[in-house]
Amino acid sequence: MNLERVVYGFVTILALSITYTFVMGDIDNASHHSVWMLTIAILINLIATGLKLGDRSQVGALLLASSLVADVLLIAARVVWIIAEHETASGPGPESMADIVSLAGGALVASIITLVIVVGDTLISRR
Repeated sequence: MNLERVVYGFVTILALSITYTFVMGDIDNASHHSVWMLTIAILINLIATGLKLGDRSQVGALLLASSLVADVLLIAARVVWIIAEHETASGPGPESMADIVSLAGGALVASIITLVIVVGDTLISRR
């Protein structure tokens, strides 16, 4: 068993799981989505992206691309949250929250694509 692959798989699945945890709930209800969960999702996704750097294979390029998409979407969701927080005293409204969760949902799709590529590559590779 390769420890590097175990760590990589762990971080990739953790990134997917935490992003999913943030997205779950009513799309426009701010009380169903935690700013801290979004921040943790961003950090874990950035760590996952860092682990993908250096792989010069075609699969590695696809993994890096999908990870970068997730990073950009999650960071954009956090920026929208910051802007929405300063617009009203009560935090993001329903429209802003829907935008935030939609962006995080896009990151979730990118993370699912990453996991499908990893599983597919693992099934195809031989020892």
